[in-house]
Amino acid sequence: MIIAIDGPAASGKGTLARLIGEHFGLPVLDTGLLYRAVARDVAARGEALDDPRAAEQAARRLDAGTLDDPGLRTQGAGDRASVVAGIPAVRAALLEFQRSFARRPSGAVLDGRDIGTEVCPDADVKIYVTARPEVRAERRFKELTARGDEVAFEDVLADIRRRDLRDTERAASPMRPAEDATLLDTSELDISSAFDAAVGLIKRKIGQ
Repeated sequence: MIIAIDGPAASGKGTLARLIGEHFGLPVLDTGLLYRAVARDVAARGEALDDPRAAEQAARRLDAGTLDDPGLRTQGAGDRASVVAGIPAVRAALLEFQRSFARRPSGAVLDGRDIGTEVCPDADVKIYVTARPEVRAERRFKELTARGDEVAFEDVLADIRRRDLRDTERAASPMRPAEDATLLDTSELDISSAFDAAVGLIKRKIGQ
């Protein structure tokens, strides 16, 4: 069973993907980490994030063993990732890695922004997780401050809106719900309620 979970930044899709994977016994891939790692590697070489050649080379050389780098979880890493994610050659270079992960015999859970539309268009279940920008910014703000980062809520909200715009307007695999995806708005849901709703959606979809 392949479960595709898409949605904008701080919608809760990553946490849901992890919990769903644990519940159904499926491996989970946070595809956003791939783009964050590419951006990290481009910057480490002193090259421009919007340089297609440099970004593609970094994507093709990506070491999946470095995806546990805690630096990939920072606010800045997410913003930098959205720059390289808009480069078609980068998306093409990472596409087979993602599809190979999804083809595991057990199935898999993948979360990102184009899983249901581009990476796994034939996924058994597609969920598009969303929430109002202000709600998502508040979640990200609390996450960052709990980690000790000094950030202003207004800056986090501006970053959320900037990333939404960049992700939805890019030419390569723009962020949008797949036509057959089920929308899950988590604006008024805590993680437990969102998880219960998602599991219910999945069970109904696969006939359990």
